[in-house]
Formats: sequence, C-alpha cells, structure tokens
Amino acid sequence: MSSNMYGDFNQKIDYVFKVVLIGDSAVGKSQLLARFSRNEFSLDSKATIGVEFQTRTLVIDHKTVKAQIWDTAGQERYRAVTSAYYRGAVGAMLVYDMTKRQTFDHVARWLEELRGHADKNIVVMLVGNKSDLGSLRSVPEEDAREFAQREGLFFLETSALDSTNVEPAFLTVLTEIYRIVARKALVANDEHAFAGGESSLLKGTNIVVPGQEAVDGGGAKRFSCCSST
Repeated sequence: MSSNMYGDFNQKIDYVFKVVLIGDSAVGKSQLLARFSRNEFSLDSKATIGVEFQTRTLVIDHKTVKAQIWDTAGQERYRAVTSAYYRGAVGAMLVYDMTKRQTFDHVARWLEELRGHADKNIVVMLVGNKSDLGSLRSVPEEDAREFAQREGLFFLETSALDSTNVEPAFLTVLTEIYRIVARKALVANDEHAFAGGESSLLKGTNIVVPGQEAVDGGGAKRFSCCSST
C-alpha cells in the first residue's frame, strides 16, 4: 500500500473517511485518484496490482477531514480482496468509462457487491469518466442519470485527463459523509447531555447513512429511490 500526504495540514484530524474506488479495469479509477490526491495524470498508467490508497486532507465546515481513498484493480482475479477492501468504507466512487458501454452494463453488479460488503446505504457517486472523449461516447448521460435516480446515487461525468468534475465528485461524497456524521454526533451529544452522561463523537467508520436523504451538492445530484422527479 502507498499513501500520499498532498495537501495535508499540520493540525489535528477531526475525521478520517475511507472511500473506495470500484468499477471495471481501465475505466480510469487510478487516474481519478491521482488527479484528486496529487493533481497528476499519467498517459502511461498501468493496471493497478492489488490494493493501494492515497490520502488528502481538507477542511469541511471548519473541521479537518482526512480522506483515505482506496483503489484496487477491477480484474476478476483480485476479487478475493473485497471483504477487507470494503471494510469500514463510508463512501464509494463507482466508475465506468463513458466510451465503453460494457463498463456501464457492469455497474449494477459492482453496486450489488458494494452493498453486500459495506453498509447498504453507503454514500455512492456514480462516475462516468473520460468525458473528454465526447465524440466516442457510447453511454448516454440520461442512461446513467436514470440509473443513479433509481438507486439513490450521486452522479457526475468526469475527465481525469483534463480534471473536469474530479474535485466536485470527491468533495460531494466527502461533504455528504461529513453532514451525516456531524448530524449523528449532534444527536448523540444531545442524548448524552439529556441523560447526564458524557458526550461522544461518532467515528466515520461506524455510520449508517439514511437512505431517504436527497442532496444536491457541487453540481451532482443524489436521487432517492422513491422521490418523484
């Protein structure tokens, strides 16, 4: 495993959020991670072997949040790492290549696997990567948007190459996780105060995300399964 401290601050960390990247191989997961964590892009990117993670620290609502972003190869032979890979994750970037229809067709299977190993209400961003190759598009934006609406996911199209929407995609997920954790911590503190006990902060790895929440942030929209649009 490797970690990168690009953008970290010399101050105490209030929260650590684990976010996993999932999707078929060659859809650009590692490139998205490199762009978000180090603002880099390599044309010679090779298939990721095994699992690695990068970190980036940012401030959300005056709190210091360390994002621990995990990346693994999409090939079937690495599926044995899934249990440990998903453990403790509170967010996920579900990535497909908008120029390769098959990678989008596999999104439902990846989501099923994610929900089988992580909390079923984990904060998920559906990411249509390689938007810079618009002339080669094989996945209509509306298809992905309808899937996101049906499954209650955020959705954005991104380009790791020219950095379009990479920052908003990650920040939308991290901000939503923070809102949920902060809300649950406030409720827990109120309950402890009422009972005369000591207040406690909830850890990011133990949250349960309310499935009915619908939030619009950073240009991305999260859809509730039962909302009318």
